[in-house]
Amino acid sequence: MTGRLLDLDAIQAFTRVVELSSFTRAAEALQMTQAAVSLKLKRLEARLGCRLVERTPRYVQLSARGAAFLEHARELLEVHDRALAAIDGARQRLTIGISDHVAGPELPALIARMNAQDPQLVIEIRMGSSGDLLQSFDRRELDAVIVRLHDGRSGGEILAEERFGWFAAPGWQHRGGEPLPLATMAAPCGVRAIAEQLLDAAGVPWIEIFVGGSVAAVAAAVMAGLGIAALAPRMLPFGAVDVGPKLGLPELPRLPVLLHSRVKDSRPRDALAALAAAFRSAVRG
Repeated sequence: MTGRLLDLDAIQAFTRVVELSSFTRAAEALQMTQAAVSLKLKRLEARLGCRLVERTPRYVQLSARGAAFLEHARELLEVHDRALAAIDGARQRLTIGISDHVAGPELPALIARMNAQDPQLVIEIRMGSSGDLLQSFDRRELDAVIVRLHDGRSGGEILAEERFGWFAAPGWQHRGGEPLPLATMAAPCGVRAIAEQLLDAAGVPWIEIFVGGSVAAVAAAVMAGLGIAALAPRMLPFGAVDVGPKLGLPELPRLPVLLHSRVKDSRPRDALAALAAAFRSAVRG
């Protein structure tokens, strides 16, 4: 039986590849090279005597044997984590700040991914503006933050560069001769500032028609037909329309999403890496 002992690292690599549908994203989550992940999976398949995933240049798909093994693989990892937790004693805490302009509908899945990485880790998430969260991070109140690029701030790991547009409700029409009605986040908001600067530079008259305390509130105002807003497509309900080209509005830049972290301990660092990889996967689609 000793020849059939399984490598837990290889099992973890297998589950990450399946969960993220990508060797590249699994490697990011596990903080290793894609070649190392591929090698671990090949060795696991050799140990089990069967192919677990079917690989093509475009996708990764479970084989029938892989689907049967997946549930057992997850159970093995859970038992392993419980055993470590029993030895470690105190539960570790990871406090993360996530910008309201970054946390979209994928947030529950991202939290679930972190919990799956380490069920014994206490995860605390705080929401706010990028500027406020960065100040809290500098005061060491947060272990890590995921924020939009902020003026005067350098450093950080780029997780994604996200497209923005000028969105309105289906059927919304701009009344000719009137200022453009804008729904915005409350100041200070970097996206708001960029949108207003671009409109002013293009000579487009505008008026603030709604100010929201969250992106969800701004999106609700847009879908209620109050006006338009500069938002990322994934932040809006299905059916919202980008009216920028039709109205001849200035093109909004792609805005980076950055991770700032001071996490050093292996368990929180691994959970944060899983979150970052899952976020990249969600934004890239």
